[in-house]
Amino acid sequence: RVQLVESGGGSVQAGGPLRVSCVAAGDIYLSQSCMGWFRQAPGKEREGIAYVNSDDTARRTAAPVNGRFTISKDNAKNTLYLQMSSLKPEDTAMYFCAADCEISRGVWMKWGYYGQGTQVTVSS
Repeated sequence: RVQLVESGGGSVQAGGPLRVSCVAAGDIYLSQSCMGWFRQAPGKEREGIAYVNSDDTARRTAAPVNGRFTISKDNAKNTLYLQMSSLKPEDTAMYFCAADCEISRGVWMKWGYYGQGTQVTVSS
């Protein structure tokens, strides 16, 4: 059984930083799996915002967060991170980590597992 548990969400003022974490447990190892961060705001579809492949040779961030958010991982701790800076009110959403994907022609897809999410709220 795979478990992904996010933490670190909270309320922050616009312009501030925040780091969220995701601990993976069970039959999943960050050294062997692509990992990603998704978010979903109220009334909107879930969107993928940052990805890293299993050997950390490729990282991708989506246009809305490019240059402000950084994805990283610690294989020894089996933990994924998302460092967020220069936060904006439009970054307010539930943030989910995901594991076990396929990468084809630059598309990161078919994610196998998602966590329950951690709420990030940015006030102006």
